Amino acid sequence: MATALAVGVGVAAAAFFGRAGLVAFRRYRGGANAIGKAFYKGGFEKTMNKREAALILECSERGLNKEIVRKRHRQMIMQNHPDRGGSPYLATKINEAKMFLDKNT
Repeated sequence: MATALAVGVGVAAAAFFGRAGLVAFRRYRGGANAIGKAFYKGGFEKTMNKREAALILECSERGLNKEIVRKRHRQMIMQNHPDRGGSPYLATKINEAKMFLDKNT
């Protein structure tokens, strides 16, 4: 009985520490579930460019079309609209990115 209990506790401890080690490794490498992975490190440029506009709308620079830009703009503005508690500055940058990509795609 005591042996079975010891084996059970040992397996549970191995599983717990194994998972904790895997999560720590993923965070270290910046993979899935990484802390701060979703955020772009850096500020806005003085003038909008295609790379920055794509980063703001969280889409790829390649294969952009007006439909993708419209969908991403709608999603982003719904999350960051000032009437819903978002930042007016971020909403302005999202709108600026949409206008830039509409004009240049």
